[in-house]
Amino acid sequence: MTTDMFNFTALPPLSLYIHVPWCVRKCPYCDFNSHHSPQEIPEKAYVDALLRDLEQEVPLIWGRTVQTIFIGGGTPSLFSAEAYDRLFSGLRALLPLHHDAEITLEANPGTLEAGRFKEYRALGINRLSIGIQSFNDEALTKLGRIHNSKQAIKAVEAAHAADYDNFNLDLMFGLPGQDENKAAADVETAIALQPAHISYYQLTIEPNTLFYAQPPTLPDDDPIYDWQLQNQTRLAKAGYMQYETSAYAQQGRQCRHNVNYWQFGDYIGIGAGAHGKISSAAPQQIARRVKQKQPQAFIDTAGKDTSLLEQSLVAEDEVGFEFMLNAMRLLDGVATPLFQQHTGVPISTIRGAMQRAEALGLVEHSISRIRPTEKGQRYLNSLIELFLTA
Repeated sequence: MTTDMFNFTALPPLSLYIHVPWCVRKCPYCDFNSHHSPQEIPEKAYVDALLRDLEQEVPLIWGRTVQTIFIGGGTPSLFSAEAYDRLFSGLRALLPLHHDAEITLEANPGTLEAGRFKEYRALGINRLSIGIQSFNDEALTKLGRIHNSKQAIKAVEAAHAADYDNFNLDLMFGLPGQDENKAAADVETAIALQPAHISYYQLTIEPNTLFYAQPPTLPDDDPIYDWQLQNQTRLAKAGYMQYETSAYAQQGRQCRHNVNYWQFGDYIGIGAGAHGKISSAAPQQIARRVKQKQPQAFIDTAGKDTSLLEQSLVAEDEVGFEFMLNAMRLLDGVATPLFQQHTGVPISTIRGAMQRAEALGLVEHSISRIRPTEKGQRYLNSLIELFLTA
């Protein structure tokens, strides 16, 4: 490193992530912090805890405006509209919220959750992310999902009926028992339902999941890659342009919250197991904070120092790698000046790694932009690894 300290002349954009940890049933591929829901979810106690948690975070971001909010899980759509009404009343009292803030809530198909979409919309939740995963009933069963294809379609229709003109559908490929035709049918069904955004990603087997302990039989990688290319073409022809490794959007409908992550923006994390990243000018530093993962432990400790499971500072010799780890997921990359603006260190700190990446044909770098090449997109892990030794 050629710098002795961070030097933020302006702080990155700020987002808020809210974690709701309960699910009706944990899916065998899921490695997120999710827990089987009790017979009666403690909505009031949890919302109270979220607000105490936020109060503890506010001094770290005093005066900064929140640009986006994402409510993830777990299954946030298990919470009632009344719970979110209380939550948002408290949020607005504690935080400056941008007048045009993107506010996303993750939802799973099902009659009860879908019936709440109009209530969520009335509260100002202006974007949904619906966890479809597949429209094939056999695949849904193998994935441990609690909904079927008819419920999935009804949930999307309910989103349209609730005046959601901006929502995402999550789809997976490379599923147990899937072939080329089934993979294509999923994408064609999703396109026909006219979401503004589609997340399309390969099923991967993660540690600490049931699938890791009891691996399913998956299709081979070579045909999976061919399906991906074919379905990317289908999505593009239908007006869904790929802008990130697994994200496709209609014009102007990119997920602003996720783009802030990928551009190494800041975010507060509240809720059980939530992560946060906060840059500050005084002192000049980037802090990461992780909250207690168990729901009851979070409720009991929220607002206290013991609510923090982990707290650490990003080292100067790590920040270049962390920036590129996120930014190179974007197909168009990032504006070159954004590196120094969002990391607080000059781009010269990654000059050697950038030159190696350019020599290998993995990245294009100019005074105005840093972007992965098509080869860099395909070999993204190899590209990122170069910056570990920046």
